Amino acid sequence: MKNLNENIIACISPPGVGAVGLIRISGNKAISITNNHFKGKNLENQNSHTIHFGYLIDSNDRIVDEVLISIFKAPNSYTKENTVEISCHGAPYIVQKIISVFQHAGIRLAKPGEFTQRAFLNGRFDLTQAEAVADLIAAETESQQTNAIKQLRGGFSSELQLLRTELIHFASLIELELDFSEEDVEFADRKDLKNLIGKLLFSINGMLESFKFGNVVKNGITTVLAGRPNAGKSTLLNTLLNEERAIVSEIAGTTRDVIEEKIVIDGLLFRLIDTAGIREATDIIEKIGVKKTYEQIANASILLYIFDINTLTISEIIEDLEKLKRKDLKIVLIANKTDLLSKENIDLFKVNLQKLILDDEISFLAISALNKNNIAELKKQLVDLSMGGKNMQDQTIITNSRHYESLLFSKNALQNALSGLDLNNTGDLLALEIRHALHSLGEITGEITNNDLLNNIFSKFCIGK
Repeated sequence: MKNLNENIIACISPPGVGAVGLIRISGNKAISITNNHFKGKNLENQNSHTIHFGYLIDSNDRIVDEVLISIFKAPNSYTKENTVEISCHGAPYIVQKIISVFQHAGIRLAKPGEFTQRAFLNGRFDLTQAEAVADLIAAETESQQTNAIKQLRGGFSSELQLLRTELIHFASLIELELDFSEEDVEFADRKDLKNLIGKLLFSINGMLESFKFGNVVKNGITTVLAGRPNAGKSTLLNTLLNEERAIVSEIAGTTRDVIEEKIVIDGLLFRLIDTAGIREATDIIEKIGVKKTYEQIANASILLYIFDINTLTISEIIEDLEKLKRKDLKIVLIANKTDLLSKENIDLFKVNLQKLILDDEISFLAISALNKNNIAELKKQLVDLSMGGKNMQDQTIITNSRHYESLLFSKNALQNALSGLDLNNTGDLLALEIRHALHSLGEITGEITNNDLLNNIFSKFCIGK
């Protein structure tokens, strides 16, 4: 465990040249040490949450920079310790010079995530809320930001706390029974305990189920664009991105390597991957490209199979699908270049295709990537496929694999306890399983923790947070 008595410092603004740099100092002596290097008001006599103009000086009384000093007195600060934030000019030399002044004064550099770790250790929030800070900093989309804010405000923590509180009540009764084992008394009503465990399992199963969607929210949806050469894959990628990202040519096999780009649709992040055309490769470079195509499809959540409706037959489409489809892979058959056909011919093609393909995981859409026809409908389909038709806005969504694993352990322990009740197991066996469930739930919020877990979590934070 890091020494909480030490004073720590770090630059909390992004690296590089900027108009303003921001440096944070936290610890019992943060204000007094800063005061020793500040020409202006006496900072130790000022109120918390106030800002003061002056000059930052080194140990030889030489002015380093003109600064603004913000003061946050314990416990009303991010870390619940005395905290100072120095706004200086953003030249990297000046920022480093100021940090060096305070290092010479006995303040050490903060480790990654150490300010947030101190906030957790000092009881400002629990571990799930601390992890939400990192998620909020890394947010790239509205859905990521919304979910992180919910977790930061304690929505997930409150739900877990309710589960633990109800379980602790029965656990204490069963533990009491063990103290009176010789008298053969029963304090915990087995029927009520069974009902409670059923209720807890229902809640936990809902959280576990949300992880699939939560993983999508946090990491994005891997969406592969695949098909035969000259189907219009790269044109579609460019159209979705609204920029000329991929080279488009009438020459078959133009795309040799994987091209990956991100796009946000309705707050969801999609990782679009354009791939080499599927065919018997004519040279070694193209063979590598086609191999990569199959590798990307194997890891995809959604496959956009794009084909030229004017040249590809239904039997050829089915032949390709047999090689590409797999369980849990959602496929959109995209008939491209429809601007060259009448609506009647497109509808007839669709009807004939759907007669031969009966699969809930496969849908059909006719577009013209070049003319941007039906692109809005494609985007809507992508969102619908990712959401699975569910509205998750008001539900607790699990995005953290650590939380998922702890919930799974808790579920297994509760299921064992439920089986034990059916088998009329003794109180000590029931108590053991309930302790396991409580332990797993407590690990999520940090009520039960260890140094290795904390170091692993906070080491992934950026320096300065």
